[in-house]
Amino acid sequence: MSDKNVIIDVDARPSDSPYVESVWRSRSERDGEFLSVAASNWEMVITEIEGNIQLTVRGPETQSKPAYCPPAGEWLGVIFRLGTYMPHLPTVDLVDAEVNLERAGDRSFWLHGAAWEFPTYENVDTFIAKLVREGLLALDPVVAAARKQHASDLSLRSVQRRFRHVTGLTQGQVSQIERARLAVALLKRGDAILDVVELAGYADQPHLTRSLKRFTGQTPAQILSPELAKEMSYVSMLGLVE
Repeated sequence: MSDKNVIIDVDARPSDSPYVESVWRSRSERDGEFLSVAASNWEMVITEIEGNIQLTVRGPETQSKPAYCPPAGEWLGVIFRLGTYMPHLPTVDLVDAEVNLERAGDRSFWLHGAAWEFPTYENVDTFIAKLVREGLLALDPVVAAARKQHASDLSLRSVQRRFRHVTGLTQGQVSQIERARLAVALLKRGDAILDVVELAGYADQPHLTRSLKRFTGQTPAQILSPELAKEMSYVSMLGLVE
């Protein structure tokens, strides 16, 4: 049974697709405000409220911002791996932004001049595979190599430009966001603040506090406090630490 105080009930699963980080679904227990935390990955989200359905492409988010959750809503999301991109819709143009795709019918939408059926939680991997076959989804090997710190034939500057064009962010921005999200996951696991400073690689506690305030909207003390903590969009942090 869900906690009556929780606004959004979420579950997620991994995907066999090399293009996808995770697939998630959620429903709102009630309406209310929550904090949308910074995210380095872009995603597709299908929203269904009172029979109305919409597919949204959301770009990376560089800082936390307040968000509102309507009641009786259901969502299906696909979080894409860094390096995955849509050639006709550059991620760099989606940073801190989103695009709603036009409806083609009751259960379909327009994408690059063709009508597509809205995927479900069960068949979304088939949907992703079709996007790849149609050339609407690609994976950049340079970004993947840069993530693993592998050598490239390109110059450092060329790699940096390619990384930002494909992901919408610099490598430094991605590292900062991922470190903040790891820190929150560690705090939620019950680790002490000073331990999180060390485990997540911060210089000191003030450094941790500044980072979390920017990327998650709360300080470590607020996150740890049952009275002060606000609900956050934890989707891509599920399973980040055990």
